[in-house]
Amino acid sequence: MTDTGGVARNPWLLPDAVEELLPPAAARLERLRTQALVTCERWGYALVMPPLIEYLEALLSGVAHDLDLQTFKLTDQLSGRTMGVRADITPQAARIDAHQMRRDGPVRLCYSGSVLRTRPDEPGAARNPLQLGAELYGHPGIESDVEVIALMAEVLYAAGVETLHVDLGHVGIFRGLAAEAGLDSGDEARLWDALQRKAVADLEAILDTLAVGDPHRSRLLALAWLSGGEDVLAEAEHRFAPAGEAVVNALADLRAIAAHLQGWLPQLVLHFDLGELRGYRYHTGVVFAAYVPGASQALGRGGRYDDIGAVFGRRRPATGFSTDLKTLLRVTAPAAAVDHAPTGIAAPWVDDAALRRCIAELRERGEQVVWQLPGHGHHPQTVGCNRMLVSDGQGGWSVQPLEGE
Repeated sequence: MTDTGGVARNPWLLPDAVEELLPPAAARLERLRTQALVTCERWGYALVMPPLIEYLEALLSGVAHDLDLQTFKLTDQLSGRTMGVRADITPQAARIDAHQMRRDGPVRLCYSGSVLRTRPDEPGAARNPLQLGAELYGHPGIESDVEVIALMAEVLYAAGVETLHVDLGHVGIFRGLAAEAGLDSGDEARLWDALQRKAVADLEAILDTLAVGDPHRSRLLALAWLSGGEDVLAEAEHRFAPAGEAVVNALADLRAIAAHLQGWLPQLVLHFDLGELRGYRYHTGVVFAAYVPGASQALGRGGRYDDIGAVFGRRRPATGFSTDLKTLLRVTAPAAAVDHAPTGIAAPWVDDAALRRCIAELRERGEQVVWQLPGHGHHPQTVGCNRMLVSDGQGGWSVQPLEGE
């Protein structure tokens, strides 16, 4: 088989950065997913299952426009309208809260499903993550931010994470400082890009081209290095003391959230990065990311994104988190995964009612029983068995270890 350029193609090769899982990793991932959803359910989060594809305007409405470049697009053969394959489930959950459920007061939703992206979010990431997340709608206070961060931590701890670091930031600080400096949206976007790269020289060069006074300039530059422990908040409060109410309130929110988290989860390591603005156009308040030592990819991310439901007819405060379960599996598997030595029971292919009843009882008790099909010709260990059903010669069957086990 060749393509138009005459280059041989292997039809079994997957596209770049598209993953599949084989045994036993697939089984471990499914157990991880189930465990995470059970944790969310115990916290009162109801499971929703949005569709894999939707009309494009629903997927990219409002704050979700940042997902445009990440979304695969196709034409619906029934309606002729453009559809998109979801790159993030969060906007779908917001649509369900705003348009389908329409409840007053807080609504807690969780979800798990595959998403597809046109490019990896970061080096080494897949384009088809298995996304799990939880969203809390209808409450504007920091208490719901604390709840969501604590739930994320519990999901990660339950997966086998031992030491968890959570980075905290707040987009209101940068937004407030940019507004006080009189920056327009274009200049604000340029500064945001430089801040994400921690490119101080670029920040200075951009500010040199703008009519920004020295006090505003020094505050904006400070965001690039205001990163570290709780002393960062004290330094920021001192440096930004003359700033407006939005900045002061954002810093107060961070300090209050940190205090609550230290009370709820004293083992959690908190780090503050006031220049971390990932999802800046998407979020409206606190932003956070969870890391473990030795891994560069975040295991979970989230933040506050108020008013996301406005385009669906209901303007609702919202906060939430999501994680890629495949990344979580890779990070936790060395410590949490059990070596999958054979544990099944082999059953001979015999037309015997007593044998069938015995197998049904064993499976009901949670045992794995594998039929040894005629002509199999291989040791039962090759199909994951370390025991075998053996006839007692009197119509009964018993489980016996395989020879050599």
